[in-house]
Amino acid sequence: MKLQQDVIALYDEYTHKPLPRRVFLERLGVLLGSAGAVQAALAVLEPNYARAAIVAETDPRIRVSAFEEMRDGVALKGYLAAPAAGGQAPAVLVIHENRGLNPHIQDVTRRMAAEGFLALGLDFLAPLGGTPADPDAARDMFTRLDRARVVAQGRAALSALKAHAGGNGKAGAVGFCWGGGTVNILAVEAPELDAGVVYYGVSPPADQAARIKAPLLLQYGGLDTRINAGIPDYEAALKAAGVRHTIHIYEGANHAFNNDTSTERYDAKVAATAWERTIAFFRKELA
Repeated sequence: MKLQQDVIALYDEYTHKPLPRRVFLERLGVLLGSAGAVQAALAVLEPNYARAAIVAETDPRIRVSAFEEMRDGVALKGYLAAPAAGGQAPAVLVIHENRGLNPHIQDVTRRMAAEGFLALGLDFLAPLGGTPADPDAARDMFTRLDRARVVAQGRAALSALKAHAGGNGKAGAVGFCWGGGTVNILAVEAPELDAGVVYYGVSPPADQAARIKAPLLLQYGGLDTRINAGIPDYEAALKAAGVRHTIHIYEGANHAFNNDTSTERYDAKVAATAWERTIAFFRKELA
């Protein structure tokens, strides 16, 4: 099913503004004209976590475990995946969308471990009780997180990864949507960050770019007008500050193009290209 772009834009508004579900469904009904069409659209827009198993927990290349640690006075909880071969690997903090540490992000964490990285999917909702099963409930919890708490968690997690026996002393971060914006925040606020990859995340204020020391890989969907409005000022500020960075804008791709649990917005070709670039970037910067 191929949906018109205004339907996808409405779903983006619902997930990020956010809109109450009742309002979203009413407006979706007006756009599509029938209850049947609404249900068909929801089937390809909303996440289906049954698809979130590109790398299984039993994959022989990796080992996974729950992660819980007190670091720098900050309680951390998450999902740790490491190469089964052992040794000391470069570390990557995986930062979730505004749906929390769900099965999709756990799978992304496993994918990173399968590529040879010590990967931590951190639950930034842990201070509020942890990621709930209901995606809308998770979304609403993000309004209760403030920048200081997020920065404290991110910095503590990076420090934990750098000190981990299975790490090589370097730590990067990759984030998607809300997580992409959080990578940008950590680039500004966290000297512990050695490299950052942003997938369609909100840009920080341009006047903060001069504080960034870590190299950045920034990846966006060409149709994502809400996020992309901030790119020109951010790019100019990064250039002026001499920050090493690369920007890729994938024409024809939507916001969340990497999320394979949402059929309509997922773009397999673009996601594969962006992932290859992500892995190559981390292998270079975290060696």
